Amino acid sequence: MAGRYDRNPFDEDEVNPFADQAARGKASGQSNFGGGSFYTTNQNPTSRLSPLPPEPAGFNYDRDAPIDIPLDTATDLKKKEKELKAKEAELRKREQEVKRKEEAAARAGIVIEEKNWPPFFPIIHHDIANEIPIHLQRLQYVAFTTLLGLFVCLLWNIVAVTAAWIKGAGPTIWFLAIIYFISGVPLAYVLWYRPLYRAFRSEAAMSFAWFFLFYLLHLCFCIFAAVAPPIVFKGKSLTGILPAIDVIGDSVIVGVFYFVGFGLFCLESVISVWVIQQVYMYFRGSGKAAEMKKDAARGVMRAAI
Repeated sequence: MAGRYDRNPFDEDEVNPFADQAARGKASGQSNFGGGSFYTTNQNPTSRLSPLPPEPAGFNYDRDAPIDIPLDTATDLKKKEKELKAKEAELRKREQEVKRKEEAAARAGIVIEEKNWPPFFPIIHHDIANEIPIHLQRLQYVAFTTLLGLFVCLLWNIVAVTAAWIKGAGPTIWFLAIIYFISGVPLAYVLWYRPLYRAFRSEAAMSFAWFFLFYLLHLCFCIFAAVAPPIVFKGKSLTGILPAIDVIGDSVIVGVFYFVGFGLFCLESVISVWVIQQVYMYFRGSGKAAEMKKDAARGVMRAAI
């Protein structure tokens, strides 16, 4: 039986890496036997392996070569400086030209209108808060509401007429409803809303005249659409009270659509009456009526001469 403190045959001898090579060999009990090129029978205790040649510090040996970066000469720098100065002078000249045109337009009473509404897809210029006098902003907002109201009325008119077409009313009334929508809203903006906007902004008497003329036509159209007499294609191309009564016997859903359209046109007509009344009161009270009469008389005299 092996003793308690017998040496473990699997233990490795502790070798001091800093000890002498010969002493290490003796301590480890290594034998000098021939076993290939690494072992010799007669080892010289003082012999050492030859050191490896020094290697460059970098790892990318092929990329450590110096790279020549061409630097601009004094001539190139002066040339670029001249180009930058020329561009700066050109930009300054353009800026002065734009400023001069803006000043000339302002002196002539021309306002440069930048499209800003609706915000997601600007197609018109609309800035009541900054361009319309504060005492007229409420009236301008209500007038703008009637423009949007006309858009809603004509859009709902398309929905109701489409339902009537599906129920067998024919495609003619649907095409008429599309024409009302496509032409009605842009013409309303150009013919009466923009003149009112400019009239409130610049106090121009002729702009008020254009507004009154075409806003009366707008009001007449809204009243006509609310009634929708059987004049054009039996009146079913507009959601008035008469076609609503006519179609509700054939289809309750279509009749309800027409009655909703009738209510929208009635509301649009009432608000439009209030707007034209308020604008007329302001027009008479501000003296613009007398100014417009003078302008008209002056125009007649020029035409006669």
